[in-house]
Amino acid sequence: MHRSGTSFLTGSLQQAGLELGKFSPWNPHNLKGNRENTDFVDFHDSILEARGFAWDAPPPGPIIWTEEEISRGKSLIKNYEKVPHWGFKDPRASLLLDGWMTLIPHMEFVGIFRHPRNVHRSLKARSKMRAGKAFSLWSAYNRRLIELHRERPFPVLCFDEPEDVLLRKLDAVVREHGLTPVNNDQFFTSKLRHHHVDDDEPVPQELEDMYATLKAIAR
Repeated sequence: MHRSGTSFLTGSLQQAGLELGKFSPWNPHNLKGNRENTDFVDFHDSILEARGFAWDAPPPGPIIWTEEEISRGKSLIKNYEKVPHWGFKDPRASLLLDGWMTLIPHMEFVGIFRHPRNVHRSLKARSKMRAGKAFSLWSAYNRRLIELHRERPFPVLCFDEPEDVLLRKLDAVVREHGLTPVNNDQFFTSKLRHHHVDDDEPVPQELEDMYATLKAIAR
């Protein structure tokens, strides 16, 4: 889900040797950039838009790519055919995985999540999004994360954990993917994480239950 530590995760993997191609190194809402490759983001946006959806209006189920979309996906992959470790980050991809898994059957995943209160507060600060809308999006994206993990388990991190715990678990994930942990100058800084959980904002019980499920599958 957006605003859930995905930039921290991807930036850390990049530091450890993951090739991202061209990416955003800075923006007003993320001092180290969202680490998204605009070619992939634009591609995902075009697939969603062609069917009347968007990142904040996700489809209710899987999307089957057209032949033209498959061809465009292949063109993006071709740019990395000689790169041993490459990847991309875009929360929209979780809405479009059927196509990617067809093109890259052995694609590896790393997931990260954050409490819905924190996600709402971040979206509210960025775009004045109301709680109901933010919670609905949190549910849609994280439901897909849980479903994918059930199909083919992969490492999942919790962005709400203390920094030392989070970084220790991240190092283990880095090693598992054949990358090299960074001992100094970590990508993570406290400025990347805002809006900590407290108990003054009610969250639907369904989301609390989903959060508990995510905690159960997390490292």
